[in-house]
Amino acid sequence: MLRRRNEFNERYERFLQELRNEIVSGTLLPGEFILPENTLSQKYDMSRVSIRKALEELVNEGLIEKIAGKGNRVKLPDEDLSPVVLKLAWFSSSYEIHIVQKIIEAFERKHPFVKVEIVLYSEDNYTDTIIALLEDQQGPDVFMMSDSHYRHWVESKRTDMVTGYVPPHLLKEGVSYPEVFRLFQHDNRILAAPFIFSPVVICFNRSIFRQYGLSDETLLENWSDLLQTAKTCTAKPNEDGMIEQFGFCFSSSPNRWPVFLMQNDGEMMTEDRSRSTMANERNIESLEFCLSLMYKEHVSPIYSHGSSHLAERLFMKERVAMIMSTYYFMNEFRDHSIEWDVMQLPKERKPATLLLGGGLSISASSSHRSVAERFVDFMTGEEAQTLIKQYGCTIPVLRSVAEDDSLLIPDIHPKHYNRYLDVLPHAYPLHSLNLSQSEILMLFDELNLLWAGMENPTDTCNRIEQLFNNNKAALKSS
Repeated sequence: MLRRRNEFNERYERFLQELRNEIVSGTLLPGEFILPENTLSQKYDMSRVSIRKALEELVNEGLIEKIAGKGNRVKLPDEDLSPVVLKLAWFSSSYEIHIVQKIIEAFERKHPFVKVEIVLYSEDNYTDTIIALLEDQQGPDVFMMSDSHYRHWVESKRTDMVTGYVPPHLLKEGVSYPEVFRLFQHDNRILAAPFIFSPVVICFNRSIFRQYGLSDETLLENWSDLLQTAKTCTAKPNEDGMIEQFGFCFSSSPNRWPVFLMQNDGEMMTEDRSRSTMANERNIESLEFCLSLMYKEHVSPIYSHGSSHLAERLFMKERVAMIMSTYYFMNEFRDHSIEWDVMQLPKERKPATLLLGGGLSISASSSHRSVAERFVDFMTGEEAQTLIKQYGCTIPVLRSVAEDDSLLIPDIHPKHYNRYLDVLPHAYPLHSLNLSQSEILMLFDELNLLWAGMENPTDTCNRIEQLFNNNKAALKSS
C-alpha cells in the first residue's frame, strides 16, 4: 500500500512540475489553453479528481485560471506573483553586455513569469569564481563561457558541473558553423551552446592606405606582402628620430601572435602531449619574423606587454595602419571617425588564423533547468541573434542572421564584414596547439624576454621546451 502511494505521489509531483515548467518557461504562453483534463488523466495515469486537484494548486499559484465551459488556460502573472528568477553570469570586459541586456528585455516580454538577473564578474579568475559559486550552491543558472574559459573548465576537471545543453535547432545541418562548435567540444561533449564568435583578422585604416597609394581591395598573400605593405605605410623618422606612424602593430597577446606560428605549420606539443616540440625550426622562424617587424624592419612599435588593447588604441589614434584584431573589438571603433575595414591575414606555409568564441552553459545543479534551456534557446534564436548583429560587429552563431546583409549598418559594420566567411575554414581554436590553459599562461610569461629584445628566438624556444618537458617529468614522478 505504501509503495502504491509513493508511486502515485511521484506521478502527481511529476505532472505538477512539468506543467509548471511549461508555463514558466514559455512553452505554454499566457492565454493558451492547456490539454483537457481527460487527456492529462490518460497521459499521466492519474484520475481526473487528482488532475483537478493539481490544477487547483496552479490556480492558487496564479499560473492558470479556470474558464467555465472551456477549460484551463495560462493567465498573465499577477503583479504580486513572484517570478522565477534566472541568474545569468557574464564577464565584465565583454563587449556585448549592452546587447545582452536588450535580449533579456525581449525574453522577459515573451516570458512574463521569468525574471533574468545578470551578474557581472571580473575577467580575472572568472571561471574559478563560477566554480566556487556552484560548489556553494550560490551559482548562476546560466553563464557565458568563452574559449579561454572552456580551456580552464577542462583543466579544472569540473566539466560535470555543466549540463552540456545545446538547442536542437543549432544542431541541424547548415543552421550554424561547425568550426564554432569545436571551440567547446571535449570528450565528444559540447560544454557550452555556441552564441557568438570571431576569427582574428586584419583591420586596416583606409585613409592611410589611400595616402600611400594603396587600394581598399589590397590583398596580402604572404608574410612578404604584409611586410612590404607595412613598410609602405610607415612614416619616415622625424627630426628627433621618432616614427610617428607605423604600418603595422604587432601584439604579443596569446590571442594574436600564435597566428604566425599556425601559418608556418608550427607545433608546440606532440599530439599525445607526451613532450614539447617548442624548439622546432618552424616555431623559431615564426618568432624571428615577429621580432623582425619591431627590431629589424621597424614597421611596428616595440611592445613587451601582451595586451591586445595597446595595438587597438594606437589604431584608433590613427598611429598604425594595420593591426590584428577581432570582430569583438571592432565594436570599439563605432565612436571614432577613422575609416576602417577588414581583410584576412596572409598565409605562409598554409592559411590559418585563430578562432575565438563565446557560448552559454547551464549549471547541472540549477533548480530551473527547463527555464534555463528555454533562455538558451532564445539567446541562440533569430530574434536575439538579430539584436547581436544590429547593435554590434560581433558575429552571431545563427547563420541565417550572420549572413543577412540587410542587417548591415554602415556606421557600425565594415564594408567587408563578410570577410570572416573566407577566413572561417582556416580558423582554429588556441587549444588546437595541444597546450593546456596553464601552459598557455606559462608560455605568455616566458616569452616576455623575447618580446623585450633580451633573448633570441632559438634560445627562447629551447628554454621553454625544456621547461615544459621538465614540468611533465615532474608530474609523472609525483
